[in-house]
Amino acid sequence: MIRRTAFPRRSVFPLLLFAAAACATDAGESPEATGADISPLPEGVAELVLTNGKIATLDGQDAVVSALAARDGRIAALGADDEVADWVGEGTRVIDLGGRLAIPGFIEGHGHFMGLGNAQMILDLTTADTWDDIVAMVAEAAADAEPGVWISGRGWHQEKWSRPPDPMVEGQPVHEGLSAASPDNPVILTHASGHASFVNGQALELAGIDADAPNPPGGEIVHDAAGRPTGVLRETAQGLARRVFNEEGAARSEAEREARAREQVRLANEDLLRKGITSFQDAGSGFGTVDLLRTLADEGALPVRMYVMLQGGAEALAGRLDEYRMIGYADNRLTVRSIKQVVDGALGSHGAWLLQPYADMPSSTGLATTMPEEIERVARLAIERGYQVNTHAIGDRGNREVLDLYERTFADHPDRSDLRWRIEHAQHIDPADIPRFAELGVIASMQGIHACSDGPWVMLRLGEGRARSGAYVWQDLMGAGAIVTNGTDVPVEDADPLASFHCTVTRLIEGGSTFFEGQAMTREDALKSYTRANAYAAFEEDLKGTLEVGKLADITVLSRDILTIPADEILQAEVDYTIVDGRVEYSRAN
Repeated sequence: MIRRTAFPRRSVFPLLLFAAAACATDAGESPEATGADISPLPEGVAELVLTNGKIATLDGQDAVVSALAARDGRIAALGADDEVADWVGEGTRVIDLGGRLAIPGFIEGHGHFMGLGNAQMILDLTTADTWDDIVAMVAEAAADAEPGVWISGRGWHQEKWSRPPDPMVEGQPVHEGLSAASPDNPVILTHASGHASFVNGQALELAGIDADAPNPPGGEIVHDAAGRPTGVLRETAQGLARRVFNEEGAARSEAEREARAREQVRLANEDLLRKGITSFQDAGSGFGTVDLLRTLADEGALPVRMYVMLQGGAEALAGRLDEYRMIGYADNRLTVRSIKQVVDGALGSHGAWLLQPYADMPSSTGLATTMPEEIERVARLAIERGYQVNTHAIGDRGNREVLDLYERTFADHPDRSDLRWRIEHAQHIDPADIPRFAELGVIASMQGIHACSDGPWVMLRLGEGRARSGAYVWQDLMGAGAIVTNGTDVPVEDADPLASFHCTVTRLIEGGSTFFEGQAMTREDALKSYTRANAYAAFEEDLKGTLEVGKLADITVLSRDILTIPADEILQAEVDYTIVDGRVEYSRAN
């Protein structure tokens, strides 16, 4: 039965105006939108109609329909083809799905928006097979660079190289080879996790890092047996080099800095739309980035919807939270109502804070990058100002500390409900703490793809027992009643939701084995973790996450039915259309 309703006409978002030929029908390639102003369509006529498809609404009844109509950026009708046909009129764009699967637009549950754009403007180290490959990439960049100009890159991971570096310290290279390849240019190369960096000799010198340099709180300068810095800077120690690196950017004119930031936004939006992502939850940005995003939203240049977590300590945030709180700004393009904190580092860089020492580094239990007392100060400020708190915690000690401080904060504010505070990543949890997520109403904001990319080396870090009982335990969390969301942590991983979906339902790792596949989700649960659950985690379930009349017309159309095809074919699926506000923002055919 058709579902349709009338709702108040919304102002049409400037970027989303489009003109289409009368009753234009897409059977593959779609005509280019002109962006020209058009007269409002008559009542009862849709701007976009999808027909002849498998449209999975995920609406709680898990209904599947064949047709959908969108008007004024909202879903106006759902039902059978003949039931939706009366929404077609002069000016309607009709897309024949040809049986393809349409789903609620993918929502990236945890990523770094500006980092995604920036990663496309520096050296991409993710494809390097060995440390020698990286040295060669830097040498090539240095040959083209003016002396003194920084060379930067991101994406190296020592566990993913085909052979270990020689020489090495704690499984990671030393800087001499890189320093020889770039003698006149300082180099900073960020680990895939973002929780460590590798620098060359010139960068060490500029940063004042020598054998006597002390470790900063929450960080570590790695030294060789003779006490010399190797070039590896873990966690907050990266800041020693980044402060000098950032001076180069600060020396640019304001216009140059803004142009670079706008290009990062453009590149990020382009990549996300191509991958079917219609909303993005940004895990930590400063006030300046929010100012830029608000300006772009006003200009109609923010096609992907943004949910931004502010970052900073209590002092930096205290006087500005009221000013920057915004919900559904610019026709639901930008929301700021949460705060990001970080309690520990990453498992891959031995920075995750553990209850027991690392199996492959018994001298270490990781690092507390921010002391829990400081995070609790922010948490108490947030709960008083109506902000959500989303804290990065990867190790079991980190997760326990965050659950403890959340619990204390909640207990002191019994009048506050429906808080939906989150732990970002929640990768390794002590079994005793798994039920606490549901008991406290804390959302486990996880990234499916991490289980597969990390799987080959997690047992090296934790040992089999701890890995089995607490690493990426999606089913255990869900069975306890917790909400588990999905994402990629881009640019730590590629933003591709299909790769993360595939891992979520298979737990298939490199080499063809599986990483504790009993923790895998069903396909329906995996899709909901990327849509409904992410919408709920951002207080946006009334707007998005399902396809229902009156909700935003944000839709992803796939070339294959990922709910039914063999698991080994999921990665062959492609995004055919990304629709935001009822407008086709990406078409694979074009």
